[in-house]
Amino acid sequence: MDFSNMSEVLLSGLLISLLFISAYLANRIKAPDIITFLLIGIGLAFFVSHSEILEFAAEVGIVLMFFMLGMEFPVNQLKKLALNIYKAGLLDLFLSFGVTVALLLVMKQPIEIALLLGGVVYATSSSITVKLLEKNKRMTTKDSNFILGLLVFEDIVSPLLVTIIASLFMSQALTATGLSLVLVKIIVLLAGAILIGQFIFRKLGTFVDKYVNEDFFILFMVGISLTYAGIAIQLGLSEVFGAFLAGIMLAEIRKTAMLQQTVRNLRDLLMPIFFINFGLSIELTAGISMVNVLIVLVVWSVLSKLIVGYVGGKQFGLNNVPALRAGLSFTQRGEFSMIIAGFASTQIKTLSGIFILISAIIGVTLFQFAPKIAKRVFKKQKKASLPGSA
Repeated sequence: MDFSNMSEVLLSGLLISLLFISAYLANRIKAPDIITFLLIGIGLAFFVSHSEILEFAAEVGIVLMFFMLGMEFPVNQLKKLALNIYKAGLLDLFLSFGVTVALLLVMKQPIEIALLLGGVVYATSSSITVKLLEKNKRMTTKDSNFILGLLVFEDIVSPLLVTIIASLFMSQALTATGLSLVLVKIIVLLAGAILIGQFIFRKLGTFVDKYVNEDFFILFMVGISLTYAGIAIQLGLSEVFGAFLAGIMLAEIRKTAMLQQTVRNLRDLLMPIFFINFGLSIELTAGISMVNVLIVLVVWSVLSKLIVGYVGGKQFGLNNVPALRAGLSFTQRGEFSMIIAGFASTQIKTLSGIFILISAIIGVTLFQFAPKIAKRVFKKQKKASLPGSA
């Protein structure tokens, strides 16, 4: 079927309707909707060409996602989190990002590609993981606090990674001077957000209480998120980092739930479009190249999170079973990986897309069986250690 002559408004309407049907079916079978959105995008790539409406909607959706994420973290809470989870978080960064980059360099990949794929492998999908925790009623288990804390750590580090990788790809060169300039820009933008949050937004509590239920208040919220995201772009940084910092600014008002509610519906409308738009950018007509790299990424991505979950969980104070259960529960990649992969060439983007899809499927499967696997592993170990069991 030829969609080339179809109006973009009609095409967008049909796609959104298709997204609703797929999300409804995914909900019925308790599967993450991100996987179905990505599959739809990949399938439609054979029939649908680039759409400026979808591109813009996807970009605004990502900005709002990071904006809402930033609102979860007032500055004081960021400091407290860093003290509680930093050991496991740094181990995660070292294994999932650092070792991945090293493996790719050993495989003779260019440094820029190694860094980008390291970023793709690093971040766990927060949306998939949280939905799985909720649907499987594991929010109150011993390992859930550790998993959620680690996800938050990744949520904070990921915008920085996205910003650095995006800046490197925009400049097309990796130099010490270029990297230093990027870091200076990040510090300036971060300092600006903290100061604005502390000295301006912290005083707007009465304003928010008075106008938050007015229909024009959403313009205030979206305007701030897009403006600071746009400033980041003007500085040669990533819009997601600017949006995240805009959220941190508004977090100082200390009315997070109330503020998030004003933009939640708009974000929920636009985020699926981002996933399908990413799927549309994956070209499978030429086949999948670099299969050896794909296999290494899939295997190491699972092993690295397993190690982080178990070792980091033990450092966090978990016993053997919940620590292993945690390691088996967050191997899935998703939204952050897609954002980073978006900076790549068609070949690397296709490789990344297939990796994300495979890791999401493996991750969901491991999550479902994690409690049984963890109990069985340490039950056998306990039996083997008993006198006369040999």
